[in-house]
Formats: sequence, C-alpha cells, structure tokens
Amino acid sequence: MLTVENNHWEAIKHQLHDKISTEAFQNWIARTRLLADEGSALRVMVPDDVTRLWLEREYAPRVKSAILELNLPVAEVRYEVAEHAAVPVPAAKPAGENGFSRFEEATRQLNPRLRFESFVVGSSNQFAHAAAEAVAKQPAKVYNPLFIYGGSGMGKTHLLHAIGIRLLELFPGLRVVFTTGERFINDTVTSMRTQRMEAFHEHYRRADVLLVDDVHTLGGKERTQEEFFHTFNELFDAQKQIVITSDSLPRQIPGLVDRLRTRFEWGLMVDVQPPDLETKMAILDLKARQENIDLPEDVRIYLATKTRSNVRELEGAWTKLLAFSSVTQSPITLGMAQQALKPILPSQERRITIEAVVRAVAERYSLQPSQLKQKTNAHGISRPRQIAMYLAKELTGASLPELGRAFGGKHHTTVLHSIRKVEQARATDPDLNRIIHSLMDSFN
Repeated sequence: MLTVENNHWEAIKHQLHDKISTEAFQNWIARTRLLADEGSALRVMVPDDVTRLWLEREYAPRVKSAILELNLPVAEVRYEVAEHAAVPVPAAKPAGENGFSRFEEATRQLNPRLRFESFVVGSSNQFAHAAAEAVAKQPAKVYNPLFIYGGSGMGKTHLLHAIGIRLLELFPGLRVVFTTGERFINDTVTSMRTQRMEAFHEHYRRADVLLVDDVHTLGGKERTQEEFFHTFNELFDAQKQIVITSDSLPRQIPGLVDRLRTRFEWGLMVDVQPPDLETKMAILDLKARQENIDLPEDVRIYLATKTRSNVRELEGAWTKLLAFSSVTQSPITLGMAQQALKPILPSQERRITIEAVVRAVAERYSLQPSQLKQKTNAHGISRPRQIAMYLAKELTGASLPELGRAFGGKHHTTVLHSIRKVEQARATDPDLNRIIHSLMDSFN
C-alpha cells in the first residue's frame, strides 16, 4: 500500500494542507489521488474538468513549490478526469443539503473582539472609522458602496467586522453576508462544479448587506468577476449596502475589469494609513487596560517607536511581550522588553545619514541623488527635495544649517520653509503620508 513516504502526490497534498486554507484544500486538493508515478511525471486523478483547470491555472505555482520544498524528483504533474468511477479520497468538509457545503452565516464568521469599541481612532484612520460608523447606523443611506483601502495590518478588516457586528445589534432581522475575496472565488467555482449556482445566488444576492474583505484577490479571475459584477448590480439596484476592503485603490488592482472598477468608485473611497506615534501609544494603553497591566512608560515608548509598519506588527510585539513575561514570570521592564523582542524588532537604531535619505528619496522618485541638490524649482525635483529635507530632519537630527549645506548650499530658512511645507501637506494629502511612512520604514 502506498503511503505518504512513497507516494509523491500524497506527500505534495500533505505539504499543501499546511499552506492553504482548509476550505481551499477540501475544494481542490482533497478529492484527488495518484494514478501513476512515471518517474519524473505524476499522473493525478481529479473528479471533474473544473478541478483540473483550477489546479492547472491557479495551483501550479503552489504544487511546484511543494515539490521543491520536499526535494522530489518530479518535473511534471498531469491531471486526468475520473469519468466512470468515484475517486477514493479523504472525507471532505461536512456538506449541507444535496451534498453542497453550506454557506456560513455572518454571525459565525464575525469576530466578536473586532468591534468599534476596540478600534483605536487616530489621525491615520479617523475618516475611515467615521464612514464605517455612518454605514453601520444607516445602511444604504449614506455611502454605498463604501470602499476601504490601505496596506496590510492597518485595520481594514477590523472595521469590516465592526460594521457587521453593529448592524446585527441595531437591526437584528438584517441579512448580513460576510465573505472574503478568496471565499467568494471558492464559492463561485464550487457552485459551478456542483451545479449549485441557484444556491450561490440565493446566498449572495438576497443579502441586505454584503461585506467583502480583500476584494483585490478577485483580480485576474474573469469568471468570478463576472459573478461579482452581477451580484454587485443586483444588490446596488435593490438599495442594499455594500462594503469592500482592498489593499489598494480600484484602479491599482491588477487584472480588475473596468466595469467593476468603475462600480467600486461609485461610492465613497476611504483609506487607512499607517498609525502615527500617538495612535500606537493609545493602542498600547487600551491593550494594557484590557489585560489589567501597568505598562511602564519607557516600555510603552519603546514599543511605539520600534514598530513602524502597521497595527498588526504592534499587536504581535505586544503578544510576544506578554507571553515572555508569563513564561519567565518576570515583570515587564524595558530591559525585559528589549530581550523578548530582539528577534522581531531592531535592538538599536541604525545611524541614518543625510546621504542615505537623499539616495532613498531619489530612488523613490526615479531621480539621481545629485538632482536633489541642484538649484532648480522644477516641481519634479523641488517636491522630492522638500520631502528629503523633511525626512533628513526627522531621521538624522541634523541642524538646519547642516541640511542646507548638504542640499547644495541652501540657506537654513529655505530648509525650514521646505520642512514646514511638507508638514502642512501631510495633514491633507494621504498619498504623501503613505510615501513618507514607506520611506521611513525602509530605514528599519
């Protein structure tokens, strides 16, 4: 009998099981088995053409990666459809009526911890928070659709869950459907394969509120986008609320068809930016209160200043700090925090020079470092130069005269004017804010 040890396909399946979601594994991998091992090629039986196409188009890179990780002598995997016999495979996910895996209700998917009350509001997210609360109070009355975008770990998913929870509290009879882009893709293809599109449409198009997380994963999936397009239209025409999150603006999502892009832009688009220092400190204060912990001020400052990327990084550092304190049974101090977080946070600040800042900004704007020191007021150079002066002041601690000399002999008053101009622009320009945060993070 073949085992994982001598059955290369079972070994690959075992490897994939830990790499993809349980739902995806049950949909596409579980119901396959090895037909023949021909040395450098594997012949694999699949239950139908949809699964074969999906494995060939969507999972080829993952299968190849698993082969490399396992160091298997396999160069090719060929999928063949089982026509006359059922494929003996591990038991699939519990199914609902007619053998089709049931759609989860929102109440089973919404995380009760991700509420508005636990969302810390700061300058980086206050507009998105206000818009989300408005939608939760008056669905389909104010902003429809609401499109929330921003980098990973900024709080988009938290706001989406908070909207769903608040809606169910205020309107108990409301039919709220929560999904992710990946789950929508899986549901679409599974419904096609099992001829259950009627149930699929019943679930998604009868919603009073549709909440979709990470919609950017639909990019390039033409058949799924077609279904989402019709779902969007039907809900919008029926004046049902739609809330979507994405890691970028609609026009920046690769492979997104124009008719979906324009519909995403119909409503309000709000971004969630990286948290500033004050917001990070407020998040730590909230978590300390929740855990009934007296957080020393120097540890609070250390955590807030060392985690520069996103809220998720800050929460990860906090969780590790608590775990270290619990395991070692030691009080939280600055020294203990530095020891506990050394593997994930920089142990000391890297000395940043003005020249390093100039190089980073020049690269960001596709310029030569020498161009930022030229005596020109061309907008394509003056704006990056102002940003470089601002960052150099923030990151190096250099004096205004020093900065002036470094930027081609500018007077210190000119440097001060540039810095203040960037400070003022940051208050109203989210794109500039993201650029500055990105550049700062590059020095971590």
